[in-house]
Amino acid sequence: MATPYFVTILTGDESLPERRVTCQYGEVFAFLSGRLCLDLTTTLQVRHRDRPIETLNVPDDVRGWIEQSGLSGEVGVDEAGLDRIRELREAIHRLGRAALDSSTPDPADVALVNSVAARPSMIPCLVDGTIRRRGDLDQVLSTIARDAIDLFAGPYAARIRECAHPDCSRLYLDASHAGRRRWCGMTACGNRSKSAAYRRRRHAGTE
Repeated sequence: MATPYFVTILTGDESLPERRVTCQYGEVFAFLSGRLCLDLTTTLQVRHRDRPIETLNVPDDVRGWIEQSGLSGEVGVDEAGLDRIRELREAIHRLGRAALDSSTPDPADVALVNSVAARPSMIPCLVDGTIRRRGDLDQVLSTIARDAIDLFAGPYAARIRECAHPDCSRLYLDASHAGRRRWCGMTACGNRSKSAAYRRRRHAGTE
């Protein structure tokens, strides 16, 4: 029996909506990064830990992420497709880290993203006054890769951040006016960080 997914819309950040997809075992996918390509990189969680948490373990996970990201609900994915989206994810993450660190990106990562983006992207369709997209996995990956190119080659590359919460390693786009956003989302990491700081101050005051 497939794991039941429940979508929770959380609004807590001033600049970007927060969206999480959870299952009976807790949070699975979180769409907090502000860009599709960065959201993909967060499917490998707590990267800074000794044992990062992989959320794309089987083809069904990829289908779930694609559907829940809003790209499409009818994309076929096999084991080879699982490997391909992970490969693209890691190349995008390394490019994101290079932008964050103001370092030179690996030419192999650039070549991979360019190669994937060279394929046709998803096709937008007007359905009942809303936009729906259709396409196969190649088109899904191309759409993600094109978003990465647009981000890394544009003015917002300098606004890529890593969440400041010690239990989080998400990359996100700081779209705030001041450019001083510290957390991937206020509802989760921001509030947890502030609560922890408050507890430390109270504890220090009792000593």
